[in-house]
Amino acid sequence: MSSSPQDSLSINVPDVAAKAIAVEIAGLEQLAAALKPGEPLAEAMTEAVRTIRAASGRVIITGMGKSGHVGRKIAATLASTGQPATYVHPGEASHGDLGMIEERDVVMALSNSGETPELSDILAYTHRFQIPLIGLTSKADSTLGKAATIGLIAPRVTEACAETAAPTTSTTVAMALGDALAVSLLEARGFTANDFKTYHPGGKLGAQLRKVRDLLPAGRQPPVVASGTSVLEAIPTMTAAGLGCLGIIGEDGKLMGIITDGDLRRHATDVNRASVDEVMTKSPETANPGTMAGDALNYLTRKEITSLFVVDDDNRPISVLHVHDLLKKGVM
Repeated sequence: MSSSPQDSLSINVPDVAAKAIAVEIAGLEQLAAALKPGEPLAEAMTEAVRTIRAASGRVIITGMGKSGHVGRKIAATLASTGQPATYVHPGEASHGDLGMIEERDVVMALSNSGETPELSDILAYTHRFQIPLIGLTSKADSTLGKAATIGLIAPRVTEACAETAAPTTSTTVAMALGDALAVSLLEARGFTANDFKTYHPGGKLGAQLRKVRDLLPAGRQPPVVASGTSVLEAIPTMTAAGLGCLGIIGEDGKLMGIITDGDLRRHATDVNRASVDEVMTKSPETANPGTMAGDALNYLTRKEITSLFVVDDDNRPISVLHVHDLLKKGVM
């Protein structure tokens, strides 16, 4: 029987993989240290955020090879967090795509060495039209480092692939620096989960960011009875709703407590002579129409319950959110 490629491996794969990750972690730790207050990179990041915030146009990201792949990701992250951004390939820029860059934009060029020849036309274009240029490189004295209006000079790091020096740790550091820039920008703008939902309407994330009001079936009335009602009188209302819960309201219509199927089982011995006030859970947790769907699901999961009363600003019941409502909409 011939041996498989895996049988003939001369290395310990988990050991090599773990060492590669350790090298990249060390690189990220260097980056974190370089971003401490007072460090040149920290000051440059602050200026980059200020410059982008002041611009009325987009952030144009460019880079060649692996830097280009990282640049595309940074552009996508910026755009998804509310900062208009796009990627322009430096080769295509030299053949007409420079027209995509306007004077009101900010250009961010990526090159670890800072000596990528394909960037030369974009660098010249930014100087010609006085477009702010953010240069992300590890060499301040490189062509890109010298040309940049703002130099994001990343720390020199050891590549995880030491023998070939293939871009590994350096691209991880560049990606992380791009994420740091995006997060800084969104916090500077006061970007919220509501804003984030606007750019992520689809998929699981989009579903979790929907509001409770978007999930409630039309016409569902909350099953409620007045305080002082006997449990025997209240059970038909609870059963008819089929939601496994019942709300108890006071004379002012506000929610005082709830009873669940579990409460009835726990009080089975004296339920025939009890009032709802004796059985209910007082001051229950509730949702409002503006509660995030993900938060509602998290609460239901933690409490191991299936329903949550939805109330208005005066704590008056307006509906009930059932776990099935969440699952039907892809919130999971």
